[in-house]
Amino acid sequence: MTRTDPGLRRTLGVRDAVVVGLGSMVGAGVFSAPGPAARAAGSGLLPGLAVAALVAYCNATSSARLAARYPASGGTYVYGRERLGAFWGYLAGWAFVVGKTASCAAMALTVGAYVWPGQAHAVAVAAVVALTAVNYGGIHKSAWLTRAVVAVVLAVLAAVVVVCLTSGGADAGRLDVGLSSGAAGVLQAAGLLFFAFAGYARIATLGEEVRDPARTIPRAIPLALGIALVVYACVAVAVLAVLGPDRLGNAAAPLADAVRAAGAPGLVPVVRAGAAVAALGSLLALILGVSRTTLAMARDGHLPGALAAVHPRFRVPHRAELAVGAMVAVLAATVDVRGAIGFSSFGVLAYYAVANASAWTLSPARRSRVVPAVGLLGCATLAFALPATAVAVGAGVLAAGGSAYGVRRWWAGRRGA
Repeated sequence: MTRTDPGLRRTLGVRDAVVVGLGSMVGAGVFSAPGPAARAAGSGLLPGLAVAALVAYCNATSSARLAARYPASGGTYVYGRERLGAFWGYLAGWAFVVGKTASCAAMALTVGAYVWPGQAHAVAVAAVVALTAVNYGGIHKSAWLTRAVVAVVLAVLAAVVVVCLTSGGADAGRLDVGLSSGAAGVLQAAGLLFFAFAGYARIATLGEEVRDPARTIPRAIPLALGIALVVYACVAVAVLAVLGPDRLGNAAAPLADAVRAAGAPGLVPVVRAGAAVAALGSLLALILGVSRTTLAMARDGHLPGALAAVHPRFRVPHRAELAVGAMVAVLAATVDVRGAIGFSSFGVLAYYAVANASAWTLSPARRSRVVPAVGLLGCATLAFALPATAVAVGAGVLAAGGSAYGVRRWWAGRRGA
Protein backbone atom coordinates (compact mmCIF):
# COMPACT_ATOMS: atom_id res chain seq x y z
CA MET A 1 0.00 0.00 0.00
CA THR A 2 1.42 3.42 -0.97
CA ARG A 3 1.87 5.74 1.98
CA THR A 4 0.29 9.15 1.38
CA ASP A 5 -0.33 10.22 4.99
CA PRO A 6 2.06 12.57 6.83
CA GLY A 7 3.09 9.83 9.27
CA LEU A 8 2.86 9.91 13.03
CA ARG A 9 4.75 12.49 15.06
CA ARG A 10 7.94 11.34 16.81
CA THR A 11 7.45 12.82 20.26
CA LEU A 12 8.40 10.21 22.87
CA GLY A 13 11.84 10.08 24.48
CA VAL A 14 13.24 7.33 26.71
CA ARG A 15 11.47 8.56 29.86
CA ASP A 16 8.08 8.86 28.17
CA ALA A 17 8.45 5.44 26.51
CA VAL A 18 9.32 3.86 29.88
CA VAL A 19 6.28 5.50 31.46
CA VAL A 20 3.98 4.22 28.69
CA GLY A 21 5.29 0.70 29.31
CA LEU A 22 4.85 1.04 33.07
CA GLY A 23 1.33 2.36 32.58
CA SER A 24 0.48 -1.00 31.01
CA MET A 25 2.48 -3.30 33.28
CA VAL A 26 1.87 -1.66 36.65
CA GLY A 27 -1.85 -1.50 36.02
CA ALA A 28 -4.87 -3.29 37.37
CA GLY A 29 -3.03 -6.62 37.11
CA VAL A 30 -0.80 -5.89 40.08
CA PHE A 31 -3.93 -5.44 42.23
CA SER A 32 -5.61 -8.65 41.08
CA ALA A 33 -3.07 -11.11 39.58
CA PRO A 34 -1.44 -12.25 42.88
CA GLY A 35 -4.69 -13.96 43.97
CA PRO A 36 -5.23 -16.26 40.94
CA ALA A 37 -1.48 -16.90 40.72
CA ALA A 38 -1.35 -18.00 44.37
CA ARG A 39 -4.44 -20.15 43.83
CA ALA A 40 -2.63 -21.92 40.96
CA ALA A 41 0.84 -22.23 42.51
CA GLY A 42 0.32 -22.05 46.27
CA SER A 43 3.74 -21.66 47.85
CA GLY A 44 5.25 -21.65 44.35
CA LEU A 45 4.01 -18.11 43.64
CA LEU A 46 7.47 -16.55 43.78
CA PRO A 47 9.06 -19.19 41.50
CA GLY A 48 6.13 -18.59 39.14
CA LEU A 49 6.96 -14.89 39.16
CA ALA A 50 10.59 -15.71 38.35
CA VAL A 51 9.56 -17.89 35.37
CA ALA A 52 7.24 -15.16 34.08
CA ALA A 53 10.04 -12.62 34.42
CA LEU A 54 12.48 -14.84 32.48
CA VAL A 55 10.07 -15.33 29.59
CA ALA A 56 9.18 -11.62 29.66
CA TYR A 57 12.89 -10.71 29.56
CA CYS A 58 13.45 -12.89 26.48
CA ASN A 59 10.40 -11.43 24.76
CA ALA A 60 11.40 -7.88 25.68
CA THR A 61 14.93 -8.39 24.32
CA SER A 62 13.60 -9.82 21.05
CA SER A 63 11.02 -7.01 20.75
CA ALA A 64 13.67 -4.34 21.42
CA ARG A 65 15.98 -5.66 18.70
CA LEU A 66 13.13 -5.85 16.19
CA ALA A 67 11.70 -2.45 17.09
CA ALA A 68 15.07 -0.78 16.57
CA ARG A 69 15.24 -2.31 13.09
CA TYR A 70 11.58 -1.70 12.15
CA PRO A 71 10.54 1.53 13.93
CA ALA A 72 6.97 1.61 12.62
CA SER A 73 3.57 1.35 14.26
CA GLY A 74 2.25 -2.17 14.66
CA GLY A 75 4.82 -4.00 16.79
CA THR A 76 4.92 -7.75 16.19
CA TYR A 77 2.49 -7.45 13.28
CA VAL A 78 5.22 -5.57 11.41
CA TYR A 79 8.05 -7.85 12.61
CA GLY A 80 6.24 -11.03 11.62
CA ARG A 81 5.34 -9.59 8.23
CA GLU A 82 8.92 -8.49 7.50
CA ARG A 83 10.78 -11.52 8.88
CA LEU A 84 8.40 -14.49 8.53
CA GLY A 85 5.89 -13.51 5.85
CA ALA A 86 2.52 -11.81 5.52
CA PHE A 87 0.49 -14.61 7.12
CA TRP A 88 2.46 -14.72 10.38
CA GLY A 89 2.40 -10.96 10.72
CA TYR A 90 -1.34 -10.99 10.10
CA LEU A 91 -1.91 -13.76 12.67
CA ALA A 92 0.02 -11.82 15.32
CA GLY A 93 -1.91 -8.66 14.52
CA TRP A 94 -5.23 -10.53 14.60
CA ALA A 95 -4.47 -12.07 18.00
CA PHE A 96 -3.49 -8.66 19.36
CA VAL A 97 -6.39 -6.60 17.98
CA VAL A 98 -9.17 -9.09 18.79
CA GLY A 99 -7.81 -10.16 22.17
CA LYS A 100 -6.86 -6.69 23.33
CA THR A 101 -10.16 -5.14 22.22
CA ALA A 102 -11.88 -7.54 24.61
CA SER A 103 -9.25 -6.67 27.23
CA CYS A 104 -10.02 -2.97 26.76
CA ALA A 105 -13.71 -3.58 27.44
CA ALA A 106 -12.87 -5.73 30.47
CA MET A 107 -10.54 -3.06 31.84
CA ALA A 108 -13.18 -0.37 31.32
CA LEU A 109 -15.69 -2.49 33.26
CA THR A 110 -13.09 -2.94 36.00
CA VAL A 111 -12.89 0.84 36.28
CA GLY A 112 -16.67 0.98 36.54
CA ALA A 113 -16.75 -1.74 39.19
CA TYR A 114 -14.28 0.19 41.35
CA VAL A 115 -15.73 3.68 40.84
CA TRP A 116 -19.49 3.01 40.91
CA PRO A 117 -20.44 -0.69 41.08
CA GLY A 118 -24.14 0.00 40.53
CA GLN A 119 -23.45 1.81 37.25
CA ALA A 120 -20.36 -0.09 36.07
CA HIS A 121 -21.39 -0.12 32.39
CA ALA A 122 -22.11 3.62 32.28
CA VAL A 123 -18.82 4.48 34.00
CA ALA A 124 -16.96 2.11 31.66
CA VAL A 125 -18.35 3.83 28.56
CA ALA A 126 -17.53 7.27 30.00
CA ALA A 127 -13.96 6.14 30.69
CA VAL A 128 -13.53 4.85 27.12
CA VAL A 129 -14.89 8.08 25.63
CA ALA A 130 -12.66 10.25 27.82
CA LEU A 131 -9.47 8.30 27.12
CA THR A 132 -10.20 8.10 23.39
CA ALA A 133 -10.52 11.90 23.42
CA VAL A 134 -7.15 12.20 25.21
CA ASN A 135 -5.47 9.91 22.66
CA TYR A 136 -7.08 11.85 19.79
CA GLY A 137 -5.37 15.02 21.02
CA GLY A 138 -1.89 13.62 20.42
CA ILE A 139 0.58 11.16 21.92
CA HIS A 140 2.13 13.83 24.17
CA LYS A 141 -1.20 14.27 26.00
CA SER A 142 -1.50 10.51 26.44
CA ALA A 143 2.06 10.37 27.81
CA TRP A 144 1.35 13.21 30.25
CA LEU A 145 -1.75 11.50 31.62
CA THR A 146 0.12 8.18 31.87
CA ARG A 147 2.85 9.85 33.94
CA ALA A 148 0.25 11.06 36.43
CA VAL A 149 -1.38 7.62 36.59
CA VAL A 150 1.93 5.81 37.14
CA ALA A 151 2.94 8.23 39.91
CA VAL A 152 -0.33 7.65 41.79
CA VAL A 153 -0.22 3.86 41.39
CA LEU A 154 3.42 3.56 42.50
CA ALA A 155 2.68 5.70 45.57
CA VAL A 156 -0.25 3.45 46.55
CA LEU A 157 1.78 0.28 46.00
CA ALA A 158 4.68 1.66 48.05
CA ALA A 159 2.25 2.35 50.91
CA VAL A 160 0.89 -1.22 50.70
CA VAL A 161 4.37 -2.75 50.77
CA VAL A 162 5.56 -0.62 53.71
CA VAL A 163 2.41 -1.22 55.76
CA CYS A 164 2.48 -4.98 55.18
CA LEU A 165 6.18 -5.54 55.80
CA THR A 166 6.30 -3.38 58.95
CA SER A 167 3.15 -4.84 60.51
CA GLY A 168 3.11 -7.37 63.30
CA GLY A 169 1.16 -9.72 61.03
CA ALA A 170 4.05 -10.22 58.61
CA ASP A 171 5.73 -13.62 58.89
CA ALA A 172 8.77 -14.55 56.83
CA GLY A 173 7.82 -18.22 57.21
CA ARG A 174 4.94 -17.64 54.80
CA LEU A 175 7.46 -16.98 52.02
CA ASP A 176 8.43 -20.66 51.83
CA VAL A 177 8.99 -21.36 48.13
CA GLY A 178 8.21 -25.07 48.25
CA LEU A 179 6.37 -26.31 45.18
CA SER A 180 3.19 -27.44 46.92
CA SER A 181 1.19 -27.53 43.68
CA GLY A 182 3.92 -28.99 41.49
CA ALA A 183 5.51 -27.70 38.31
CA ALA A 184 2.15 -27.44 36.53
CA GLY A 185 0.86 -24.98 39.14
CA VAL A 186 4.01 -22.87 38.91
CA LEU A 187 3.75 -22.71 35.12
CA GLN A 188 0.06 -21.76 35.27
CA ALA A 189 0.88 -19.00 37.76
CA ALA A 190 3.68 -17.84 35.46
CA GLY A 191 1.22 -17.65 32.57
CA LEU A 192 -1.16 -15.51 34.62
CA LEU A 193 1.61 -13.23 35.86
CA PHE A 194 3.19 -12.95 32.41
CA PHE A 195 -0.04 -11.47 31.08
CA ALA A 196 0.38 -8.61 33.57
CA PHE A 197 4.00 -8.05 32.44
CA ALA A 198 3.12 -7.92 28.74
CA GLY A 199 2.63 -4.14 28.61
CA TYR A 200 6.15 -3.48 27.36
CA ALA A 201 4.79 -4.33 23.90
CA ARG A 202 3.09 -0.95 23.98
CA ILE A 203 6.52 0.69 23.59
CA ALA A 204 7.17 -1.31 20.43
CA THR A 205 3.73 -0.67 18.93
CA LEU A 206 4.43 3.06 19.29
CA GLY A 207 7.68 2.75 17.34
CA GLU A 208 6.63 5.39 14.81
CA GLU A 209 6.11 7.95 17.59
CA VAL A 210 9.45 7.50 19.38
CA ARG A 211 12.41 9.82 18.83
CA ASP A 212 15.59 8.06 17.66
CA PRO A 213 13.93 4.60 17.89
CA ALA A 214 17.13 2.63 17.27
CA ARG A 215 18.47 4.05 20.55
CA THR A 216 15.32 4.81 22.54
CA ILE A 217 13.36 1.54 22.25
CA PRO A 218 16.18 -0.87 23.21
CA ARG A 219 16.76 1.26 26.32
CA ALA A 220 13.13 1.86 27.25
CA ILE A 221 11.83 -1.74 27.06
CA PRO A 222 14.30 -3.36 29.51
CA LEU A 223 14.09 -0.34 31.84
CA ALA A 224 10.29 -0.55 32.00
CA LEU A 225 10.39 -4.33 32.46
CA GLY A 226 13.02 -4.10 35.20
CA ILE A 227 11.06 -1.52 37.19
CA ALA A 228 7.84 -3.53 36.81
CA LEU A 229 9.59 -6.71 38.00
CA VAL A 230 10.87 -4.98 41.13
CA VAL A 231 7.38 -3.63 41.84
CA TYR A 232 5.70 -7.02 41.36
CA ALA A 233 8.31 -8.81 43.47
CA CYS A 234 7.94 -6.32 46.35
CA VAL A 235 4.14 -6.54 46.25
CA ALA A 236 4.15 -10.35 46.05
CA VAL A 237 6.53 -10.67 49.02
CA ALA A 238 4.52 -8.15 51.07
CA VAL A 239 1.11 -9.75 50.56
CA LEU A 240 2.47 -13.28 50.96
CA ALA A 241 4.16 -12.35 54.23
CA VAL A 242 0.82 -11.13 55.63
CA LEU A 243 -1.72 -13.50 54.08
CA GLY A 244 0.24 -16.62 53.19
CA PRO A 245 -0.45 -18.58 49.97
CA ASP A 246 -3.78 -20.08 51.03
CA ARG A 247 -5.47 -16.86 52.14
CA LEU A 248 -3.95 -14.98 49.21
CA GLY A 249 -5.30 -17.58 46.77
CA ASN A 250 -8.83 -17.11 48.13
CA ALA A 251 -8.68 -13.30 48.27
CA ALA A 252 -11.03 -11.44 45.90
CA ALA A 253 -9.09 -8.20 46.42
CA PRO A 254 -5.59 -9.35 47.47
CA LEU A 255 -4.02 -5.98 48.27
CA ALA A 256 -7.06 -4.67 50.12
CA ASP A 257 -7.22 -7.89 52.17
CA ALA A 258 -3.50 -7.64 52.90
CA VAL A 259 -3.61 -4.10 54.33
CA ARG A 260 -6.69 -5.02 56.35
CA ALA A 261 -4.87 -8.05 57.78
CA ALA A 262 -1.84 -5.85 58.45
CA GLY A 263 -3.96 -3.70 60.77
CA ALA A 264 -4.51 -0.73 58.47
CA PRO A 265 -8.17 -0.94 57.39
CA GLY A 266 -8.17 2.83 56.76
CA LEU A 267 -5.88 2.19 53.79
CA VAL A 268 -8.44 -0.03 52.03
CA PRO A 269 -10.27 2.87 50.28
CA VAL A 270 -6.89 4.20 49.12
CA VAL A 271 -6.03 0.79 47.66
CA ARG A 272 -9.39 0.63 45.85
CA ALA A 273 -8.85 4.12 44.44
CA GLY A 274 -5.35 3.15 43.35
CA ALA A 275 -6.74 0.07 41.60
CA ALA A 276 -9.27 2.24 39.73
CA VAL A 277 -6.53 4.65 38.61
CA ALA A 278 -4.33 1.69 37.59
CA ALA A 279 -7.16 0.26 35.51
CA LEU A 280 -7.52 3.63 33.77
CA GLY A 281 -3.81 3.63 32.99
CA SER A 282 -3.98 0.12 31.57
CA LEU A 283 -7.01 1.06 29.47
CA LEU A 284 -5.27 4.14 28.08
CA ALA A 285 -2.22 2.12 27.05
CA LEU A 286 -4.33 -0.69 25.60
CA ILE A 287 -6.31 1.69 23.38
CA LEU A 288 -3.03 3.21 22.18
CA GLY A 289 -1.59 -0.19 21.28
CA VAL A 290 -4.71 -1.55 19.55
CA SER A 291 -5.21 1.60 17.47
CA ARG A 292 -1.58 1.57 16.25
CA THR A 293 -1.76 -2.10 15.26
CA THR A 294 -5.09 -1.38 13.53
CA LEU A 295 -3.35 1.44 11.63
CA ALA A 296 -0.57 -0.89 10.46
CA MET A 297 -2.99 -3.62 9.34
CA ALA A 298 -5.16 -1.08 7.52
CA ARG A 299 -2.11 0.20 5.67
CA ASP A 300 -1.56 -3.32 4.33
CA GLY A 301 -5.18 -3.84 3.36
CA HIS A 302 -6.07 -6.38 6.07
CA LEU A 303 -8.55 -3.89 7.54
CA PRO A 304 -10.54 -1.11 5.79
CA GLY A 305 -8.17 1.40 4.22
CA ALA A 306 -10.00 4.34 5.82
CA LEU A 307 -8.50 3.29 9.17
CA ALA A 308 -5.01 4.06 7.87
CA ALA A 309 -5.65 7.83 7.90
CA VAL A 310 -3.41 10.07 10.04
CA HIS A 311 -4.76 13.37 11.35
CA PRO A 312 -2.89 16.23 9.60
CA ARG A 313 -2.73 18.35 12.77
CA PHE A 314 -2.48 15.93 15.70
CA ARG A 315 -0.56 13.30 13.70
CA VAL A 316 -2.40 10.38 15.27
CA PRO A 317 -4.34 7.52 13.60
CA HIS A 318 -7.59 9.28 14.42
CA ARG A 319 -9.96 7.02 12.52
CA ALA A 320 -8.39 3.88 13.97
CA GLU A 321 -8.62 5.39 17.45
CA LEU A 322 -12.27 6.33 16.98
CA ALA A 323 -13.11 2.89 15.59
CA VAL A 324 -11.36 1.10 18.46
CA GLY A 325 -12.98 3.44 21.00
CA ALA A 326 -16.43 2.87 19.50
CA MET A 327 -16.04 -0.91 19.49
CA VAL A 328 -14.79 -0.97 23.08
CA ALA A 329 -17.58 1.36 24.21
CA VAL A 330 -20.23 -0.87 22.61
CA LEU A 331 -18.79 -3.97 24.28
CA ALA A 332 -18.50 -2.21 27.64
CA ALA A 333 -22.09 -0.96 27.41
CA THR A 334 -23.72 -4.24 26.42
CA VAL A 335 -21.81 -7.23 27.78
CA ASP A 336 -19.65 -8.19 30.75
CA VAL A 337 -16.47 -9.62 29.25
CA ARG A 338 -14.41 -9.65 32.44
CA GLY A 339 -14.86 -13.38 32.85
CA ALA A 340 -14.77 -14.28 29.15
CA ILE A 341 -11.36 -13.15 27.93
CA GLY A 342 -9.15 -16.06 28.93
CA PHE A 343 -8.21 -16.28 25.26
CA SER A 344 -6.43 -12.92 25.63
CA SER A 345 -3.66 -14.56 27.67
CA PHE A 346 -3.29 -17.28 25.03
CA GLY A 347 -3.35 -14.67 22.27
CA VAL A 348 -0.66 -12.48 23.79
CA LEU A 349 1.63 -15.50 24.23
CA ALA A 350 1.04 -16.41 20.55
CA TYR A 351 1.83 -12.78 19.68
CA TYR A 352 5.19 -12.96 21.48
CA ALA A 353 5.93 -16.37 20.00
CA VAL A 354 5.83 -14.68 16.58
CA ALA A 355 8.10 -11.90 17.92
CA ASN A 356 10.69 -14.43 19.12
CA ALA A 357 10.53 -16.40 15.88
CA SER A 358 11.07 -13.13 14.01
CA ALA A 359 14.06 -12.21 16.19
CA TRP A 360 15.53 -15.67 15.54
CA THR A 361 15.95 -14.71 11.87
CA LEU A 362 17.91 -11.52 12.59
CA SER A 363 21.29 -13.17 13.00
CA PRO A 364 22.77 -16.58 12.11
CA ALA A 365 25.07 -16.43 15.16
CA ARG A 366 24.22 -19.19 17.64
CA ARG A 367 24.70 -16.96 20.70
CA SER A 368 22.32 -14.36 19.28
CA ARG A 369 19.62 -17.00 18.92
CA VAL A 370 19.63 -18.26 22.51
CA VAL A 371 17.34 -15.54 23.86
CA PRO A 372 14.65 -15.78 21.14
CA ALA A 373 14.80 -19.60 21.36
CA VAL A 374 14.20 -19.52 25.12
CA GLY A 375 11.47 -16.91 24.62
CA LEU A 376 9.71 -18.98 21.94
CA LEU A 377 9.84 -22.15 24.04
CA GLY A 378 8.67 -20.23 27.11
CA CYS A 379 5.70 -18.71 25.27
CA ALA A 380 4.58 -22.09 23.95
CA THR A 381 4.96 -23.73 27.37
CA LEU A 382 3.05 -21.03 29.24
CA ALA A 383 0.32 -20.86 26.58
CA PHE A 384 -0.51 -24.54 26.93
CA ALA A 385 -0.16 -24.43 30.72
CA LEU A 386 -3.15 -22.06 30.88
CA PRO A 387 -6.58 -23.45 31.84
CA ALA A 388 -8.04 -25.71 29.14
CA THR A 389 -10.89 -23.30 28.41
CA ALA A 390 -8.48 -20.44 27.73
CA VAL A 391 -6.41 -22.65 25.42
CA ALA A 392 -9.49 -23.87 23.50
CA VAL A 393 -10.99 -20.40 23.05
CA GLY A 394 -7.62 -18.85 22.19
CA ALA A 395 -6.88 -21.52 19.59
CA GLY A 396 -10.37 -21.01 18.15
CA VAL A 397 -9.83 -17.26 17.82
CA LEU A 398 -6.50 -17.81 16.03
CA ALA A 399 -8.09 -20.41 13.73
CA ALA A 400 -10.91 -17.98 12.87
CA GLY A 401 -8.37 -15.31 12.01
CA GLY A 402 -6.34 -17.72 9.86
CA SER A 403 -9.48 -18.84 8.02
CA ALA A 404 -10.49 -15.22 7.34
CA TYR A 405 -7.02 -14.56 5.91
CA GLY A 406 -7.25 -17.62 3.65
CA VAL A 407 -10.72 -16.70 2.40
CA ARG A 408 -9.65 -13.13 1.65
CA ARG A 409 -6.58 -14.33 -0.29
CA TRP A 410 -8.70 -16.84 -2.21
CA TRP A 411 -11.27 -14.17 -3.11
CA ALA A 412 -8.55 -11.74 -4.17
CA GLY A 413 -7.06 -14.45 -6.39
CA ARG A 414 -10.41 -15.15 -8.03
CA ARG A 415 -11.01 -11.48 -8.73
CA GLY A 416 -7.54 -11.13 -10.21
CA ALA A 417 -7.89 -14.23 -12.39
